[in-house]
Amino acid sequence: MSELTGKTALVTGSVQGIGLAIAKVLGRAGARVGVHGLATDEEAKLTVEAVLEAGAPKVRFFDADVRNVAAIETMMGEVEGWGGADILVNNAGIQKTASLAEADPAIWDAIIGVNLSAAFHTMRLTLPAMAARGYGRVINIASVHGLVASVNKAPYVASKFGLVGMSKVAALEYATAGRKAAGGVTVNCIAPGWTETAIIEPQVAARAEQFGGDRDKGIADLLAEKQPSRRTSDPSEIGELALWLCNPIAHNVTGATIPVDGGWTAQ
Repeated sequence: MSELTGKTALVTGSVQGIGLAIAKVLGRAGARVGVHGLATDEEAKLTVEAVLEAGAPKVRFFDADVRNVAAIETMMGEVEGWGGADILVNNAGIQKTASLAEADPAIWDAIIGVNLSAAFHTMRLTLPAMAARGYGRVINIASVHGLVASVNKAPYVASKFGLVGMSKVAALEYATAGRKAAGGVTVNCIAPGWTETAIIEPQVAARAEQFGGDRDKGIADLLAEKQPSRRTSDPSEIGELALWLCNPIAHNVTGATIPVDGGWTAQ
């Protein structure tokens, strides 16, 4: 749906799961793709190869630790030297389930740092250049937990609610940038529900134990509580939505949070 030849995308947290799927879809559409993550040399190599195989004309790996502001600033400077990010996808994220009483300062700082602060820094360093070019897309991968809460996830929910709110502010600040024909500058969130990624595996495994290790039954039981469709999403589905948001026709879709959650937040 979108031709991205000549565009450069940076996708944080893209060595697996949703981030890798988005990187592959954007690469397939012709974008040069900066992939990112804390990975071994072999993992980085495999990530680059996967995105090249999907069709990206060029792929570069960035290994910045997004808990470190200086590392983010260095990475964004390197991206600007590579042509500048026309598309920024903030996907890097971590989660740890713990009650308020059990969530110590280290858990809080880590989750807020990766899920929220890192996105703040990439956005502040990227959006002015996007506005100067007249086209830009920031797509922040939030969560249904940026719209509703669940027990034992206070730091995670706080980080995702913060990401949704910050994205709305950025969308307003850059709403007039660029022109309709070029696509303007937009900032949006995608809010996945249960998606087949490594981040949900601990919860799936715990639930499967109740059914003698049957993963399918564990998933069905887990989803029955909140996701009416009782179907997980594939990461590639999130990638296709991200691609659509990059299309110039989406110039007036900004400040939005789009759930992909099987009806979870419709309840």
